[in-house]
Amino acid sequence: MNKRTDPSLYEPNCNDRTRRTLLWATLVALAVRLVVAGFTYPGFLDPGRDHWEFGYETGKIAYSIVTGHGFSNPYYWANTGPTAEIAPVFPYLLAGIMAVFGIYTKASALTMLALNSLFSALTCVPIFLLAKRSFGVREARWATWTWAFFPYAIYFSAASMWDHALTALLLTWLLLIALHLENSTRLWAWAGFGLLWGVSALANPAVLGTLPFLGGWVCYRLHRQRRKWRLPAAAAGLAVLITLAPWLMRNYRTFHGPVFLKDGFPLAFLDGNVGNALHWNDESQDPCGNAVEMAQFQQLGEHAYMTGKWREMFTFIKSNPGITLWRSVRRFVYIWTGYWSFRREYLREERFDPANIVFCSAFTLLAIAGLRRAFRTTPDRTMPYALVLLVFPLVYYFTLPERGYRQPVEPEIVILAACAVVSWLRAREGSRTQPLLRRVERQRSLASKTGVSG
Repeated sequence: MNKRTDPSLYEPNCNDRTRRTLLWATLVALAVRLVVAGFTYPGFLDPGRDHWEFGYETGKIAYSIVTGHGFSNPYYWANTGPTAEIAPVFPYLLAGIMAVFGIYTKASALTMLALNSLFSALTCVPIFLLAKRSFGVREARWATWTWAFFPYAIYFSAASMWDHALTALLLTWLLLIALHLENSTRLWAWAGFGLLWGVSALANPAVLGTLPFLGGWVCYRLHRQRRKWRLPAAAAGLAVLITLAPWLMRNYRTFHGPVFLKDGFPLAFLDGNVGNALHWNDESQDPCGNAVEMAQFQQLGEHAYMTGKWREMFTFIKSNPGITLWRSVRRFVYIWTGYWSFRREYLREERFDPANIVFCSAFTLLAIAGLRRAFRTTPDRTMPYALVLLVFPLVYYFTLPERGYRQPVEPEIVILAACAVVSWLRAREGSRTQPLLRRVERQRSLASKTGVSG
């Protein structure tokens, strides 16, 4: 281990400064988000469409839970029965808040936004520890304070009743733990790793897609060290299955057939590919925006309705492979740059897109620069970042690329961007000090020669 990987060797009182940085960054991040939440919460109290803005499907399921109808009825105008359109963690979390603070009340809205703000602020902790372990203390400070004021992190916590902030927190902890497990075969640590994977998947199933890649990388690292990895990996896998089993059993019993964590993939695919090409989302394919679809959803029930959507999805792909591919390419571009269209009709709906394009693209380019620099210096510790950034967004390239879907990987983007900025600053500082060092060296050389001749 050298000074680049162990900053405490060259920085006195590193632990004290680390604690202060984490404390202040977290408190400032929380304060900023709470202030913003104080301005945004009235928008969630609109009684129109039976408080549809209060969490959308998540809010309606939470309402159903609190009123004694169970995990059901994801739409605002009809009782449609049991659902698996949303993973369970967030609806139950919102239901608990409603049970304590009231249904669709100001207190519930503020509590939910404050909790999301807390999730986002607490992400400062794994960001700092992850960046410090991978790159150094300076990079960690830059990344942590950037996150504290990062506009997307503020917006998708203080102005959102969705799982974006919680998923970002969980995925960042998973990446940090994975880096620690590269040097550990303790079964309890691996079992805890699997447990956290399971909880994260119940919050957002997209997280589960990164498990084989990130877990496989850790096992590969242990294998290269000639350490036993099969039993720890099995312990983690068993922990994942145990965590997911109750929800999978509920789905099987409820729908009388196998349903994984969520069943809405084909509907999201059709929303993103069929019909209106102006926008990245065409709600005419969705019960939310089409009365005919809603009637069909009620008549068939969710399971049969989604089964039919799977058939429609495969039929569309077979009949329109070019459109499917082209829209996927556009979604890829949108997620990493914010660009979808500059048409006037589109910009009337998405008036903040021009600013988003500049900001989103800038951080993407900084993250790429940081990733490139990190691969040259610490490739083993950089590969997990690359795996997460490559794998997590894959599902959204084929369905819907809503802006918040990038939020779970933005802590890694911020860390890599900080790595690029600090690298540039070091190079600039080095270029400034080189002439001075050369001048000092010449003076020393001259003094040495003078001393010898004398």
